Amino acid sequence: MIIEQEEKFKHVLSKIEGTVNEQSFFNKFLDLYPEAWKKHKITFSKFKRSKQFGRTIPLPKPEVSLRKEIRQWLHKQ
Repeated sequence: MIIEQEEKFKHVLSKIEGTVNEQSFFNKFLDLYPEAWKKHKITFSKFKRSKQFGRTIPLPKPEVSLRKEIRQWLHKQ
C-alpha cells in the first residue's frame, strides 16, 4: 500500500504529457516517487520473508499490485 496514494496519483497525472495509459502512468510514478516505490517493494519483501514454510503468499508482486491500483484509479477518473 502506498501512503497518500490519491494525492500522488493526481500529481503524476498532472505531470504526464501526451496520452495517458497504464504504462506511461507507471513509468512517471517511478520517476516522481522512487522512495514510495522502494518502500512498496520493501514491504512486499518483508512479508515474503516472514511467511511460514509451505504457505503461499496472498499478495501479488509489487509491480503487479501497483499496476492494478493505477488501472483502478484511472478507470475511476
